[in-house]
Amino acid sequence: MPLDRFVLILVLVILAAGITVWLGTIVFAGISQPWILSLLIPAALIAYVVVRVIRDRMAEGDKYDRTPR
Repeated sequence: MPLDRFVLILVLVILAAGITVWLGTIVFAGISQPWILSLLIPAALIAYVVVRVIRDRMAEGDKYDRTPR
């Protein structure tokens, strides 16, 4: 990949992340909610992903594990 394309993609990703954080702070500032709810939503999403990964790996064996048995 050419360097100029890589730098362009990197700048756009950083810009998009910054805009997302900026809009998120505006939305959360406009909503009166307890601070614990702000922590509970990301924690619930992370827990959901962890549970899905564990269930996928336990269901039919770990397809990413290549150790002979």
